[in-house]
Amino acid sequence: MSEKILLGHRQTWYQKPVLRAIYLDFYRQITSAFKAGRSLEVGGGSGNLKDFANLVVSTDIVEMPWLDVVADAQALPFESASFSNIVGVDVLHHIERPKLFLTEAQRVLHPGGRIILIEPAITPMSWAFYRFFHPEPVVMSADPLENGRIDPNRPPFDANQAIPTLLFGRHRKRLNQLFPDLKIVRLEWLSLFAYPLSGGFRPWCLFPAACIGPMLNFERLLAGWVGRIMAFRRLIVIEKSEDPSVLRTMRSQTMEDL
Repeated sequence: MSEKILLGHRQTWYQKPVLRAIYLDFYRQITSAFKAGRSLEVGGGSGNLKDFANLVVSTDIVEMPWLDVVADAQALPFESASFSNIVGVDVLHHIERPKLFLTEAQRVLHPGGRIILIEPAITPMSWAFYRFFHPEPVVMSADPLENGRIDPNRPPFDANQAIPTLLFGRHRKRLNQLFPDLKIVRLEWLSLFAYPLSGGFRPWCLFPAACIGPMLNFERLLAGWVGRIMAFRRLIVIEKSEDPSVLRTMRSQTMEDL
């Protein structure tokens, strides 16, 4: 079933120019935050970032021919300090234990490396859309830093779209305490109306492809003013300290918690 979903997403990507334009805009914003060196993509899905950026190792929990490595973001099969960047687009809210992912991300990043994410944002406008028109749940009572073992039988596409909003909002102080070597350097509102009106990876779109460029430009102008009310996504950039003195301690504490 997971393979079928990703195959469908890849087919839609090549058939839908509006979708490509929106994601290429995402990729431009992601790569603008890159540090020089190799990048690791988690949750690579339909495998499109590699067509846009160089030196990308693309991974997912599901094996697909266009991906480089099958890997769980909560237990990455890479040596410490292997990458300059870790990238995820709509991935964090699918991860069962975000705390384990952040621990692993911190481990495999070079000092000064970055985690760059684009994730759902729960705002008054997006909550209504996600609640009634999107199949993934929004559970604002969840603990995004909960300890626990990974369920090997959990479906790969299970999700809680509230996780990024909770992690970088209500639980941000806890996040900073647990990961003092990871500093949030950018939080920006994205996707006010173009993405929901495009239909995403569904076959329909509510506006002509010729409008997508002006719509994205208009969104950028408005995002700083009304993003917290109507944004559907957020760009999150987290930088690892140049002197990660607590890395071994943090990893040891996390394993003890399990």
